[in-house]
Amino acid sequence: MVMIDSLLFFCNGVDDHTPRPQRKEMDERKSALDDPEYAAFAWGRYWRIMRWMLLVALLCVIIALGLLWWWNGVPSIHMMIAAALGIGFTVLLAAALMGLVFLSSGTGHDEHIYDPLNDALANDRIDNDE
Repeated sequence: MVMIDSLLFFCNGVDDHTPRPQRKEMDERKSALDDPEYAAFAWGRYWRIMRWMLLVALLCVIIALGLLWWWNGVPSIHMMIAAALGIGFTVLLAAALMGLVFLSSGTGHDEHIYDPLNDALANDRIDNDE
């Protein structure tokens, strides 16, 4: 099926090679983030979490630099900068990605996708029950 769609894409010059059932489901389903009022609430909650996580990241950096100082004496400025940036950005990146997961799940955005395997799994369950 995918090969046929790809072949049609190249032969006919079609701009959108999304399978028809998936395109139909995408048109019909609406996410909670489509509502501007709810989207403002959800994104506000996301950024509130990110502000708290910025404080957590700063706390982690301060603790890590304190431990480096305690164990090794006075570290070089380059080591302190590298440790602070590495730890800070790692904590913030993890927080941003987990925040987006919570945003997507909390708004019901995850349920609004077309899953072609869903029908196949349902048919397998019916076959196994018989």
